[in-house]
Amino acid sequence: MSFDRLQTAEEAPRLSGWKRVFVGPDGLRTGWRLLIFFALIALQSLGVPFVARLLPAPPGDLPKGAATPIMLGGGDAILVAVLVVATLIMGKIEHRKFSDYGLPPRQAFGKDFWFGSLLGFLAISGTLLAMFLLHSFRIAGLALHGTAILTSLLAWGATFLLVGLFEEFGFRGYVQYTLASRIGFWPAALAISGLFGLVHLLADLNENVVGSIDVVMFGILLCLFLRRTGNLWCAIGFHLAYDWGETFFYGVPDSGVVPYHNLISSTLSGPQWLSGGKVGPEASVLTPIALLVIALIFSRYYRENRYQTSRSGPSSEKAL
Repeated sequence: MSFDRLQTAEEAPRLSGWKRVFVGPDGLRTGWRLLIFFALIALQSLGVPFVARLLPAPPGDLPKGAATPIMLGGGDAILVAVLVVATLIMGKIEHRKFSDYGLPPRQAFGKDFWFGSLLGFLAISGTLLAMFLLHSFRIAGLALHGTAILTSLLAWGATFLLVGLFEEFGFRGYVQYTLASRIGFWPAALAISGLFGLVHLLADLNENVVGSIDVVMFGILLCLFLRRTGNLWCAIGFHLAYDWGETFFYGVPDSGVVPYHNLISSTLSGPQWLSGGKVGPEASVLTPIALLVIALIFSRYYRENRYQTSRSGPSSEKAL
């Protein structure tokens, strides 16, 4: 019997006082479910440093503030595995399918993923085009040649796929599903997007307040993708293509991370509010405009809400 079917609304008042602390009308209370999930992550995280030591050391000529695909992708691959294990265990406890939490394996790299990838590349390209027209972005030429282009393209593509999987599933997977089942989708989405921005601000020494506000807006847009498609693959595709475009294709800073083995040699200049400075385009005032345009384009093709939680019915509801 699953936790969400332990007690009906009529049976709940019969529970003894101490049981009501743990069990509500819909089963195990949301706070305890989240606590168990985070405990599972914390327990697994004890072994992360030992696994991370197996990753190759960064090259000696790595520029200050830069990161290699192995540095970013290797660490996030470990964290994705931690999230998947914790989510699988919670699914067994709650008698739910893994796909209920937003990451259905059968829909991987389907049309939602590729549409999200297209939107992500359009978002960063449109932002940098506007900067170019305002004389804040300049292209000097190619930074890579020959076979190095293909190897770096693939390496950064795989890296940002892992980055997208970790950040989207970490923030908008089990936690979003569980919190939304209690307080509703958008209250949960706003809370998690705020946390998304705060984590970026605290975890990245190069991040600033403006960049973190833009990150919150990214989070809200990605939640819109989840709400309308019913899964995280569109958001993962967007995340991958946006970061790939910044770091590899256009060679500009990505949340303060300096480009490394990038395709295009470029520079940002002008006032920080326009170029984003050392943080990169994510901290530019042009970014919210680009995100709004992307939201409008996306909403043109995805009009129905397809995301379901334990509070939702079997059919999709019309978007408001």
